[in-house]
Amino acid sequence: MSSIDAPQSEAAVRDRAAHQAYAAGRQVIVRLSDVERTYRVHDETVHALRGINLDIYAGEYVSIMGPSGSGKSTLFNMIGGLDQPTRGGVTVHGIRIADLTRPQQARLRNRCIGYIFQTYNLIPVMTALQNVALPLLLGGREMKQAQDRAAELLASVGLEQRLHHRPDELSGGQQQRVAIARSFANDPSIILADEPTGNLDTHTGEQIIENLSEMSRRHGVTIISATHDHKMLYVSDRVVTIRDGRADRIELRSELDIRVGRIGEEDRS
Repeated sequence: MSSIDAPQSEAAVRDRAAHQAYAAGRQVIVRLSDVERTYRVHDETVHALRGINLDIYAGEYVSIMGPSGSGKSTLFNMIGGLDQPTRGGVTVHGIRIADLTRPQQARLRNRCIGYIFQTYNLIPVMTALQNVALPLLLGGREMKQAQDRAAELLASVGLEQRLHHRPDELSGGQQQRVAIARSFANDPSIILADEPTGNLDTHTGEQIIENLSEMSRRHGVTIISATHDHKMLYVSDRVVTIRDGRADRIELRSELDIRVGRIGEEDRS
């Protein structure tokens, strides 16, 4: 019997059934279809993505993991419409991003997608309240309404006593909590978190992960995080591992429990 004709292992069949059961009845909010991305670097062609197919569902927490240079950040940028595929397509809420004009893409990002960056990207001369209110003002809210909403969001991440502090008056963890509050400002359906714990110590990183998970549950938002931080496994519904521009593995949380336990034991030692 050839390898093509050989029956799949019982474990493979069971895993496929588990993924089908997980997807059943869920709404696809982001779809990547045969996405490829190539770059020209001098005389060399770099294949950053090599035919990614991935559905992301409403309300789930997905971590995109992989070594540096694997294509993780490129995939992340495709989902956010910050870069365009060389081949294939990306849809958000059923809308193909490549079919939109630049202003339409900007409106889609403002209304549907919130961003959290490793380096916080707060405006230094603005207070925490002003930083969170800014996307609301850009989205058309009145000043009073924007400030009230910003104060509410900052309180939800434990910063009600830091509304009028500028970034240089806040710790790294506090700045990242401001960034989390800002990302939820316009009630987005998707949050893109790019290495949200990358510049933080272990304890503060755990607090940020808990903040993100709690905000996701509270608002029913899809979280997509590009990360190296294995503590993200605790809160992820699925983990997509990117290697050499391909989706090497897509694993459910239930398939990660043993590994999470080991990581937890290492962190406590």
